[in-house]
Amino acid sequence: MFTNFFKKVKNFLWPEIYENNRINLFERSPFIKNFFYQRKNFAYLRTFGDIIFLILIILGLFGPQEKDRNIMLFLSWGVWWTSVVLSWFFLGRMWCALCPFPGLARLLQNLKLSFFKNPPKFLKDKGIHLATFLFFLIIYLESTTSLTSSPRYTSFFLISIVLMASFFGLLYREYAWCRYICPLGRITGVAATMALIEFRPDYRICKTCKEVLCKKGTPNIRPCPVYLGAVAVQNNLNCFICGHCLILCPHNSPAVYLRHPLKEIILNKGKGITCAYVIPFLIGSQLARFLMEKDFFHNWANTLAISPNILFTLLFFWFSMVIIVISKLAASFFRVIEDPILGKFNLTIAILIPFAFTGELIYRSKYFLENIGDFFPTLARQFRIEFFFKWGFTAPEKFIKLWSFFLLNLSLLGSLYLIFYFYYKDFEREIPFKRYLHFVGIVFALYLSYYVLIFISK
Repeated sequence: MFTNFFKKVKNFLWPEIYENNRINLFERSPFIKNFFYQRKNFAYLRTFGDIIFLILIILGLFGPQEKDRNIMLFLSWGVWWTSVVLSWFFLGRMWCALCPFPGLARLLQNLKLSFFKNPPKFLKDKGIHLATFLFFLIIYLESTTSLTSSPRYTSFFLISIVLMASFFGLLYREYAWCRYICPLGRITGVAATMALIEFRPDYRICKTCKEVLCKKGTPNIRPCPVYLGAVAVQNNLNCFICGHCLILCPHNSPAVYLRHPLKEIILNKGKGITCAYVIPFLIGSQLARFLMEKDFFHNWANTLAISPNILFTLLFFWFSMVIIVISKLAASFFRVIEDPILGKFNLTIAILIPFAFTGELIYRSKYFLENIGDFFPTLARQFRIEFFFKWGFTAPEKFIKLWSFFLLNLSLLGSLYLIFYFYYKDFEREIPFKRYLHFVGIVFALYLSYYVLIFISK
């Protein structure tokens, strides 16, 4: 009995990644399967999200413009942003299936008010660069402008994304914006490599399928909205886990699986331009943002006689470039950077992925916890509901720090786990452990950097 128990625990904590070591949630839970197959569920959730999204925009445009008198700021930057980041770890890109940004584009296409063109080649090739640039532009504007403290500017920001998504929906069929250009979708796709779930077909069944309806669609049902189809899904990068292909597949091939959260990182090993630049710049932006919250940051700016925004910009690029240079140096010390099947990879980038996305969750949840206590008083001030003033509170600073400390240590454990997994299992101890010590040093140096910037006094 105990032998089987410990075997299961060991198999969960130290699995054979390359085996089909996962749990089919459709087989284990009829509720989950029915939820995905009943397409009206997604329609209801999208409609609800679109209504809330419209209300937020209206509140931002026509409501009070003081930060403490308009709830849309907290709902947008506190609840919505934090929910998106939290979903990375549990739902993969499923948030994209419910996202309100392409709502108007969907309406235009349903009304046949679209040219329904196929996305051009340059969009497929260069979209990743533009999406990455736009994401960090959002981070930059959020940190250096009054965007997060202005309801009207926040509404304009949301409207601008809706208009861009609608423009692409007007030109191209399905979700061209979401697949190739959306900055939030791109970062969500990269972060989904750490998700606990994956949506995959049974490739043995797909090999015998001649219709490929999941990708082509039928006369009555559109094909996959992001041009994949279950047959082409190999990772979490682009699949929305929207379940659209379920009603197209006559063989019941696709399903949702519970998996080891680091599986995809181990398989990819930091391969690809998306990881190579998103991870360093995301970590760099976080270190700069945490530093910008400290009082001595502004003292530095005054001492150097430059604006805080310029200092933030310099630190942002400095931290990012340091991570890039260190990742390349560590890769050269490791020496093995290419595989005949996988191609070139960078283990440093793979090992830093837990820090990049957990660091973003720390930053977003910190904002959420610091401001949630003022939500009902803000609601009371905005709509003159005196009763809600009594519901105000302040989240204990010790709790916020404890939560941040917990998440930071999870990222440390994730990175160390990857190092030892690569050594013991992936490369089967063929490479001396002393080469891995460079990665251990980088991980602890980054951990201390986060710790100092998050927990030192202002």
